Amino acid sequence: MCGILAVLGVVDNSQLKRARIIELSRRLRHRGPDWSGLHSYQDCYLAHQRLAIVDPTSGDQPLYNEDKTVIVTVNGEIYNHKKLRQGLSSHQFRTGSDCEVIAHLYEEHGEEFVDMLDGMFSFVLLDTKDKSFIAARDAIGITPLYLGWGHDGSIWFASEMKALMDDCERFIPFPPGHIYSSKQGGLRRWYNPPWFSESIPSTPYDSTILREAFERAVFKRMMTDVPFGVLLSGGLDSSLVAAVANRYLAKSDAARQWGSQLHTFCIGLKGSPDLKAAQEVADYLGTCHHELHFTVQEGIDAIEEVIYHIETYDVTTIRASTPMFLMSRKIKSLGVKMVLSGEGSDEIFGGYLYFHKAPNKIELHQETCRKIKALHLYDCLRANKSTSAWGIEARVPFLDKEFISTSMAIDPEWKMIRPDLGRIEKWVLRNAFDDDKTPYLPKHILYRQKEQFSDGVGYSWIDGLKDHASAQVTDAMLKHANFVYPENTPTTKEGYHYRTIFEKLFPKNSARLSVPGGPSVACSTAKAVEWDAAWSKNLDPSGRAALGVHADAYKDAVDTKIAEPNNKSL
Repeated sequence: MCGILAVLGVVDNSQLKRARIIELSRRLRHRGPDWSGLHSYQDCYLAHQRLAIVDPTSGDQPLYNEDKTVIVTVNGEIYNHKKLRQGLSSHQFRTGSDCEVIAHLYEEHGEEFVDMLDGMFSFVLLDTKDKSFIAARDAIGITPLYLGWGHDGSIWFASEMKALMDDCERFIPFPPGHIYSSKQGGLRRWYNPPWFSESIPSTPYDSTILREAFERAVFKRMMTDVPFGVLLSGGLDSSLVAAVANRYLAKSDAARQWGSQLHTFCIGLKGSPDLKAAQEVADYLGTCHHELHFTVQEGIDAIEEVIYHIETYDVTTIRASTPMFLMSRKIKSLGVKMVLSGEGSDEIFGGYLYFHKAPNKIELHQETCRKIKALHLYDCLRANKSTSAWGIEARVPFLDKEFISTSMAIDPEWKMIRPDLGRIEKWVLRNAFDDDKTPYLPKHILYRQKEQFSDGVGYSWIDGLKDHASAQVTDAMLKHANFVYPENTPTTKEGYHYRTIFEKLFPKNSARLSVPGGPSVACSTAKAVEWDAAWSKNLDPSGRAALGVHADAYKDAVDTKIAEPNNKSL
């Protein structure tokens, strides 16, 4: 995972401006500690901080076409770059970088090539022949990107808002699945899958088709020239990623370089549910497993640094990002630069526990669509920024374009939770990998109840955060929160505490508006709160807030804090 910064159309194109661009680009160096690059053309600057995963020796950026009239700075991975190169045989490639195909695809197809890319990416491309430019972000928003406007009329693009907030009058998260074109004068959507309209699909469920699509998604993400591993919580999603990666590792190019034993990583408070489950899965798969620990106090001490890196005040995102941030630091110390992770499955298959209350398949499907559309503001943001804070790249197989298309085409009746038929949450996924002849996982792991990451690392983690916040925020402060923070007003002491830290680090209005709000229970959207009248009295993003569903649900709604803002994945 790299860091990009592009500034186009600046008034002052002197050495002073170049020095300023270099200074701002350095704010992204944690994302790409391996190399720094900067290309300037008249009043345009394209900067790059590289994390070298593919072709570490020659793939430095920015990248160019043959005569260097097309310049591109890219953050991400293009998994089908070898296939794309076959259709670009008339072009001369300078590097082995997977991202170099972008410059040549632009030469061949103009602006209409983005949907040809299979991967996670955000990029800015400058065509010096007519001084036009485009910027684009991947379909779901796995890689972060922000768009800003300077006082001097310049347009800015950056991987994180900390690189542009001082110089832009206004900035916004760049919408996923969109392209910005200077020729056409704005944003347009390039990703238009059938599910985006939220119409109800009718394709029959086929477990073999679903399983094979996921296996392809995992295998293509094993494209690497550096050591990698899998983040393994012991839950269904991460365990399936590990099981498939472990099954296909020996066939991959990575095995020839780094060996055929998979490395897995888990973090938690000592005695937490995740640690026990992850060790059991690791033992079953025979991975080289790394069990990492943290204490509640260590997590609390890291909160401000976590908020600086993830750039949000969303409560559940911060709860889950902190252990991931701490884990990433320890993983980096072991020499690993890329990890596979299990984000996205709950959104696609209705895996959160509140889906038990979905009234019908129409409501369930529409909720999954809403969840996927908002992933870039929550789980994708967390997974990317928590790991890239320490120069690690997280890849997410469940958010593969082909796999999403396959999964979202299934008649949602199959995703409904039906205890009378023995179907728990994500039954279609569990069933697809329920193979008695060559099992992927033990049955009890395959059918383990959903645990949100911030819960699974240890229930005392969330309780400790709430206690800490209560010591920092008085009743009077919370009572007057709507006057201090009129937008997305925090309604709990924990939310107020995080908001105070965020405002200190990111004081501009554009920053606070980049974080969405709204009521949530157990990571639901505000719309899904309507599914159960009792939830309006127990608005907490923890999975334990799903009263009557979670095995360790809060025993009494009165004992919980009311109205936690936002959610893990809106």
